[in-house]
Amino acid sequence: MSEPLVQYKIEDFIAHVTLNNPPMNPLIAEAKEALREVFLELEERNDHVRAVVLSGGGDKAFVAGADIKAFLDLTPETALSRLNNTHQIFSLVENYRWPVIAAIQGFCLGGGLELALCCDIRYAAADAVLGFPEVNLSIFPGNGGMARALHFLGLGRFKELVYSGRRITAAEAYEYGLVEKVVPHEELMAEAMGLAKSIAKRGPLGVAGAKKVINQTRDLAVEQALSVESQNWSKLAATQDMKEGAKAFVEKRKPIYHCR
Repeated sequence: MSEPLVQYKIEDFIAHVTLNNPPMNPLIAEAKEALREVFLELEERNDHVRAVVLSGGGDKAFVAGADIKAFLDLTPETALSRLNNTHQIFSLVENYRWPVIAAIQGFCLGGGLELALCCDIRYAAADAVLGFPEVNLSIFPGNGGMARALHFLGLGRFKELVYSGRRITAAEAYEYGLVEKVVPHEELMAEAMGLAKSIAKRGPLGVAGAKKVINQTRDLAVEQALSVESQNWSKLAATQDMKEGAKAFVEKRKPIYHCR
């Protein structure tokens, strides 16, 4: 029996999810469905998770792109169905309760970069290569890249990358705001896991609440955003964890959180 196309393990409240189709980890239909199943399972195991690290199998790619051969049989109708299905899967990643950290090594192109943009934070190896090469196939980013990238890139920079199909280095991606940190290849997983462990030590309901509010308010006007923020913040006042955090601060000790 072949290994699953997406694997995960949970240890110390950190879920490490691996796209397991090396060397390039293409987003073939079966891999996307496997990603869906993993994040649905993680939703059922929320109590055992506080952060997720998402990485590609092998050392050559996070995700090098989509399954190009499948494009040959697409019609407008099947293309729309395919895109809608991918949007649903990527939304599971983007809106998973706990922060998701993308650990990007090697190639992160097309659908791979679109998946990375669904994650909360992106750390890249110094040798990573990122880009939207879709125009080379006479298409454009269609898995959410057109909508999500504008949260990270200025309009002109985004147009430049999409229209030219140019690949950029990790250093350029950091300069542009596509990734939050660039580290040597051999240090990538340690850095991503280190961040995940740091997040896992914080008040879990505060972290989950922050992610929910950020995702819900980023496209809202300020007044609407303030309402969503206030409603979610005030609900935390009913939790034991909020009282424990305040009590531990006053008593000058480390808080003990129970996610309730």
